[in-house]
Amino acid sequence: MDRIKIGGIMQSDGRALVKIMSVPDHVSVAGTVLRAMGENSINIELLVESFDLDDCGNFSLVIDQKDLDSALAVLDEIKPTIDAKVISYTPDVAVITVFGPHLREKPSVHGAMFSSIASVGISSLVICTSISSISCVVEGQHLDIAVRSLEEAFDTPSQVKERPKDY
Repeated sequence: MDRIKIGGIMQSDGRALVKIMSVPDHVSVAGTVLRAMGENSINIELLVESFDLDDCGNFSLVIDQKDLDSALAVLDEIKPTIDAKVISYTPDVAVITVFGPHLREKPSVHGAMFSSIASVGISSLVICTSISSISCVVEGQHLDIAVRSLEEAFDTPSQVKERPKDY
C-alpha cells in the first residue's frame, strides 16, 4: 500500500494525563475546570470531553508534567463544586500529532495512524482530532517506537518536530 502524504508529525513529551471522571452533566463544569486551571497558570495542551452511559461527563486533560502536582491540588479544591466522582492521573505521557492540510479529505489517515502504532504494540490513552490534525496520547516510554512506526506509515516532508521538555 502506498504511504499517505501528510504535512508532518509532531511530538510533545514530558506531559501528564489527568482524568476527571463521572461528573454530573451541568453547564458550569467545563468553565469551572478550565478557569481554575488558567487562574493557576496551568496550560492545557489537549482536552477531550466525553459522556458515559449515565450521561456523566469525563474529561481528559494533557498538561506539562511539571504542573501535575499543582493541577491535582486545584482539582482537589474544586472537586466538590463539580461533583466529580474520581480524579486520576497518568504521569510521563506524550502527545503524538499527525498533521497536514486537507486531512478531512483523506479518510484513511486515521486508520493508518492507529493501525501503525498498534502494529508495534502501543495503545492510545486518548484520541483527539480536528480538521487538520489527529493527536493521540501514549505512555512516554513508547514515544520513540510510535513515532518510528508513523514515519514508516506516512510520507512526510521533514523529520518529526520535537517539542522540548520544560522539566
